[in-house]
Amino acid sequence: MDREGIRKKLFRILDTAPELKAIMLSAQPLEDKRRQIRNYLDDLIRSSFYDQPSIPSLEWVLTRDATDAFRAILSLRSEKIAGHSVLQYLDDLLHKDDLSDMEEPGSGFFAEMDHLIKGITGNTGIYPEKVPSFLRYQGVQAAKLRSADLSRMARTVERFMAPYISGLDKNVIRKRSINASRIIKYFNATKQDWEDWKWHVRHIIRDAKTLNALIKLTDEEFQAVTLARKYKIPFGITPYYLSLMDYWADREKDYAVRAQVIPSLHYVEKMRELRAHSEPSMDFMLERDTSPVEGITRRYPMIVILKPVLTCPQICVYCQRNWEIEDVYSPSAVLTKEKMDKALQWIAHTPEINEVLVTGGDPFLLSNKRMHDLLARLTRIKHLERIRIGTRTPVTLPQRITHELVHIISQYHVPGKREMIIVTHFEHPYEITPQSMEAVQKFRRCGMDVYNQLVYTFYNSKKFEAAYLRLKLRLIGVTPYYTFNTKGKEETDDFRVPIARLLQEQKEEARLLPGTVRTDEIVFNVPKLGKNYLRAGQHHDMISILPNGCRVYEFHPWEKKLSLMDTYVYTDVSIYDYLQRIKATGGNTAHYRSIWYYY
Repeated sequence: MDREGIRKKLFRILDTAPELKAIMLSAQPLEDKRRQIRNYLDDLIRSSFYDQPSIPSLEWVLTRDATDAFRAILSLRSEKIAGHSVLQYLDDLLHKDDLSDMEEPGSGFFAEMDHLIKGITGNTGIYPEKVPSFLRYQGVQAAKLRSADLSRMARTVERFMAPYISGLDKNVIRKRSINASRIIKYFNATKQDWEDWKWHVRHIIRDAKTLNALIKLTDEEFQAVTLARKYKIPFGITPYYLSLMDYWADREKDYAVRAQVIPSLHYVEKMRELRAHSEPSMDFMLERDTSPVEGITRRYPMIVILKPVLTCPQICVYCQRNWEIEDVYSPSAVLTKEKMDKALQWIAHTPEINEVLVTGGDPFLLSNKRMHDLLARLTRIKHLERIRIGTRTPVTLPQRITHELVHIISQYHVPGKREMIIVTHFEHPYEITPQSMEAVQKFRRCGMDVYNQLVYTFYNSKKFEAAYLRLKLRLIGVTPYYTFNTKGKEETDDFRVPIARLLQEQKEEARLLPGTVRTDEIVFNVPKLGKNYLRAGQHHDMISILPNGCRVYEFHPWEKKLSLMDTYVYTDVSIYDYLQRIKATGGNTAHYRSIWYYY
């Protein structure tokens, strides 16, 4: 884009705030402009809060939030931390004759600035012109009108949810029965084999040729899986989980299921590149800095992670620990006896720990005997009150949840003394099946709770998609627990969703569900430090907007006001680019128009 084209766009954006435009177009030194813009923002807040407000009711909330964001962006501290000055960048775009040495502003940058200025001036346009009619009445008349309004809102939710379908749908169950029969026939197996979890583990699909013989792949899917095997990038799908995929490659219903395990070409090439350079950023959570002994990770005062095995029966594309997993069948995946002894000894000698999360990898890959031995040793540690087991087998391999396994675990569940909890990972309602429901119910019948950790990705982020999942999870006995922002790993950029979308989903979609359903907490995992609660706005700040439209955030550690720790700076994915992807998949971006006003 030429200089005049850039200036015309910026002029149109600044026309919404004539006083700000005058400041920016003046020939004053940059620091004078900074001071004047701060004064201008102060005046806007005063007029919105204290004087006679000229903007509609509740619009002042958006003005306050946008003004706070603008102030943070103007801060010299923010500029230093982000390594970028939005004010300097705008000034150069407006005044420099030669822009050849500058990064060209993308559509996302213009969109961010446009919405930010609309926000500070009370011109977001997200509210209807008329206030609800029930506000004009009192008593029964007000209640009736309010009830009708709430019913309209509920019907809107139902319309959004109507396209989604769960694996409990009768037609889906029949289709998957056909899928299972086709897979059984291909492997020359029996229905009895299908119910044996060890048979599934022995027949994990690990190459494109076998996969393409069982379901239709797109050319890109076939190429990506072929290259993954060539570059020794972990890949594997259980026969059971494969039966959840639709036979044809149109991804009309099974897009989230396929995306879980079939890598994109971007993922494969980036993984190859990062591994070739031993890129430490693959360890996004910096576990190397939080592991006092091998097999142990500790980020909090009273809980510790124990990793007895570092592989799974099925590899998720966006796995946090993809940097540690060598292969589905890796011979070195299981922690050796010597290392396990040291890990358990470390826990025993750390009396401040009262809870252990046994995860990996997937600990249910271990035999019943090994699980029994591990739990017996853990429960002999007197200061442990709670053991969580993180496993995705109820979703990827429900046959593993046998009565024998559940009995082994349940004998250590002693109310008043020790709690055993299962934490699983449903990503989409299409993954919920009669088999996964029965796996969950086996634990529930023995008094154990089952919780879900959702990773919020592009493939489950459409309007009310996660809300629909929560409703179905509760019906099968699973309590929504955490919703995680996708890790900022380079290889999984196509999974990432803007932080603003998580905030919007929680406040505009999850909020409409009953309280017993919307029990999950949205979190961002800060490398080395742990969870940052996104719902608590005081725990993070937007500090910059880059030329490509990506926001830069500063996250505060959970130890805030407890200990002098460092903050964490994170570059998010572009809201504009996210909405363009939504549009490309048939979504209506107008349904997301308020996303820009979440910071």
